[in-house]
Parts: sequence; structure tokens; C-alpha cells
Amino acid sequence: MRRREFIAGVGVAAAWPVTAYAQQPALPVIGLLNGVSFEAYADRVTAFRQGLKEVGFVEGQNVAIEYRSADGHPERLPGLAADLVRRQVGVIVAFAGARAVLAAKAATASIPIVFAIGGDALAYGLVASLSRPTENVTGASFLNVVVDSKRLQLLCEVVREGPNLALLESSKDRGSKDDRGSKDFELAVVTHKAAARSLGRELVAFDIDTEQDIDSAFAAMAQQRVAALVVSASAFLNSRHDQIIKLAAHHAIPTMYSNREYVPAGGLMSYGVELSVLYRQAGLYAGRILKGVKLADLPVLQPTKFELVINLKTAKALGLTIPPNLLALADEVIE
Repeated sequence: MRRREFIAGVGVAAAWPVTAYAQQPALPVIGLLNGVSFEAYADRVTAFRQGLKEVGFVEGQNVAIEYRSADGHPERLPGLAADLVRRQVGVIVAFAGARAVLAAKAATASIPIVFAIGGDALAYGLVASLSRPTENVTGASFLNVVVDSKRLQLLCEVVREGPNLALLESSKDRGSKDDRGSKDFELAVVTHKAAARSLGRELVAFDIDTEQDIDSAFAAMAQQRVAALVVSASAFLNSRHDQIIKLAAHHAIPTMYSNREYVPAGGLMSYGVELSVLYRQAGLYAGRILKGVKLADLPVLQPTKFELVINLKTAKALGLTIPPNLLALADEVIE
């Protein structure tokens, strides 16, 4: 957990008359609630700060940010959210999984909450309307489930042999087993399996809860001779991307990722939204709320563009040839 607190200094001279000085106004405070470490989300925090800056807020100058991280332990989120409410922050911004947003919403019905998540805000019950939120929650949704089928299709265009596919998913940061988040996890698995069957393949899903689960999943995939793998858009899995990339290379399993950050680090390919744009938007929304914009006038944003990134060096190491049509479609090709 990292905390930064900025307190405006107050100069007081006992001999001065009351009218000779005035206390400086306290900085507005944003509470940033993250399901994983801020180190793992450094680029997203940078994009968030950029959004704030575009609305006229610079951390340490005219706004303070209180950082609260569950460090991959979602059971800590309710307590962290409650702490931000006690701190009386002006806005809570929730990163890295629906559980952070659900914890913030459970902690307050009055403080505005801005989210940046991969799930469906309607399915989670975060908002009743995407176009005009009626409660205290709005933000940006990546709609990862919507593009799951497309990821499998693109992967199968590269890996044409082998009947068995695999999925790394995590219910850890989607929600507890008895809340709406678990339904989103189940939907992701069902969607992937249906997409695999439509392509004439079978898919096995691994629910990842710990680092050891990742090791065990890859060992099982190697034993089952899995032809290819899809890594879901999970905050916990994203925080372990180095481990996943190394294991995929070690076991020679072609892998499709949801986030482009995997590919320059050695991943084969990714298909998803440009995350910096959506986290920047979270900063814009937080700043606008601090300036007095009504939350109901800030609709839940959904992506309009998805990017395909391919690493040719990794493809060569795996003995794969990327079809020309995919190279033509790619937004970025890493040589």
C-alpha cells in the first residue's frame, strides 16, 4: 500500500488581526482504490493522472490522491473502501476488477465512484442505465466478454492444428462466489467454450486464484497437449504477466492476451482495447466531478476501437507463420 497526503500549510501570526490572514483551502482529495499493486498498474495510473491534468488537476498542486491497494488480496477491499469513506474523499476511483467497485459501492451511497473495469456494468448491478447513471457510480467498461470470441477466432487462424484450447480465467477479482461478479466469471467461461465449439475445438478453463495455480495450470496444459491458450482480462492475471509469458514460452504454448502490454514483453499476440485511453477517461471523469459536473451527466463509456498486436519474433520461436491477412489487420507488428 502506498499513501500520499498533501496538507496545505497555514501560516498564523498571533499578533496579526483576524482579517490579516486566511487559512488556505484544503486540496480536494481523490481516493484511488486498486485490487492489485500500483506497481503492476503504473501505466494506468499515469494515464489516469493525464486525464486529471487535462481537466486542470495536478497531483500535489491542486489535488491530493489517497492510494489504497489490496495487493492481490480482494478480501481487503471492503476495509480499504471504508477507510477512504472515513477520509471523506471527494471521489473514489476504482481500478483492477469489479470487486473494487463493488466494495466502494457497498461503502458509500453518496461519494461519487468512477470505475475502469473489464466487465459489464449493467450485469454487475453497478448502474441501471449506461447513458444516464442514476446512483453514485459511473466510469468506463472494456466489455472484454464481448470480444472473447474474436480473440479465439484470431488465435485459431494462427494455430490451425490441435483440438484442445485452454483459458486462464480468475474469479478472484470478478467477485465472490455468491455475488454478481461470479456470474460474470461464469459467463466468460461459457462464452469461450461456445466460441471454441463453433470453431471445431474444445476448451478447458482454469480458475486462477494464486501464483501457484498458474504453475499448476501450465503443467496441466502441457500434459493435456493444449494447442493454444487465451489469457482473460483479469486484474490478478495482469499483475502476473511476467510469470505467464515465461511459462507460455517454456511450454511452447501459443497464447492470445487481452492486453497489448504482454506482447512487447514476449507474448505472441493480443486483441483488446487501448487501456490508456479508458484510464485517462477515468481521470477526466474524476476531475469533472470535482469541478461540479453531475454524475448523471457522465454516461458509462464503452470502447469503440480494438487493437491487434503481434510479436513476430515469438511466432518464429514457436514455429508459427502469421497469415498475411492478420498482418494486414494488425495495429502493430513487433519484429
